[in-house]
Amino acid sequence: MLRNIPKILPPDLVKAMMEMGHSDMMIISDAGFPGTAHAKRMIRMDGVMIPDLLEAVLQVFPLDNFVDNPVRLMRNLPTEPVPEIWDTYRELLNKYDKDDAFHDFDFIDRLPFYEVAEKAYVIVQTGDESRYGNIILQKGIC
Repeated sequence: MLRNIPKILPPDLVKAMMEMGHSDMMIISDAGFPGTAHAKRMIRMDGVMIPDLLEAVLQVFPLDNFVDNPVRLMRNLPTEPVPEIWDTYRELLNKYDKDDAFHDFDFIDRLPFYEVAEKAYVIVQTGDESRYGNIILQKGIC
């Protein structure tokens, strides 16, 4: 056992985060994300909601402060309301971002988001069914 590692983080995810280098990307995805089709590495966490996982990850994961937006979201359609889950993400990021890397989200349309997913170091697919819950975190320097 290790200390100070949130218990929600499975060993495979801790290992992947440790292996990631500067500017590598992790995607935490919702249940409907086509992770298997786009992942180099995929970890399934079907019983977990994204905000719970995001809170645990942000406690140990530095964000990249060498870029303007180390956190990216899948853009919703202009005719759709702003997803409520984004406010939760913003609260968690403001709480845990120790390097002042997060200023605001960058948004990517759905199909380009999938292209970015193919370059991500790891995709963690949750059981969360929130619309537009997918989030990209770019790793910074420890």
